[in-house]
Amino acid sequence: MHHEEVFTDRNVSEHSAYYYVDIEAYPESGWDKFKQVLKRALRGELFVGLWVVLREMIKFDIHTVQYPKEKLPIGPRYRAVHKLLRLWESGYERCIGCGLCEKICISDCIRMDTRIDENSRKEVTEYSINLGRCIFCGYCAEVCPELAIVHGQRYENASEQRAHFVIKDDMLTPLDLLKAGEQAEYPGFGAIIPGSDASVKKTPLAY
Repeated sequence: MHHEEVFTDRNVSEHSAYYYVDIEAYPESGWDKFKQVLKRALRGELFVGLWVVLREMIKFDIHTVQYPKEKLPIGPRYRAVHKLLRLWESGYERCIGCGLCEKICISDCIRMDTRIDENSRKEVTEYSINLGRCIFCGYCAEVCPELAIVHGQRYENASEQRAHFVIKDDMLTPLDLLKAGEQAEYPGFGAIIPGSDASVKKTPLAY
């Protein structure tokens, strides 16, 4: 198509227009390439880029985070690695073995085994989350009626062994940390939002 063709048969709006771009011929010989580099350097484009780099280097308000010693703050609703919470009073796990998290998991990465103990109560014997398959959708935390599983703040989840991704003890709050008061009551995604206690209304008894 000739470059002087008038674009009259194009399906465009009336306000649109075509502009020809003045493209220089590509240098073929070494001398032409040298002249092109020299021409662009004399324009100051190279020195402008160097000045921007030098200006950022000599600044003292550098915002670089020294990871992993320093970490950026994460929002409380961020869906990171799961946490299994305990009861403050007894230290037992909050999980009652209802199995809702296992049923709603769309990536089929949660496994749970339960049994009936000597007090005729359901007890969770095995609980694992395959973090290698988990897509961190947050459905398990949303559906949990006991707030037993939430999403914590740990997002580093790299390992050379697949067994690392299914360890329950890493997600469950240790008893010594629970006694020291280091377990936040409702942290992470899937927990009650702040200020929920004030919005709860007391239900009058029928008698």
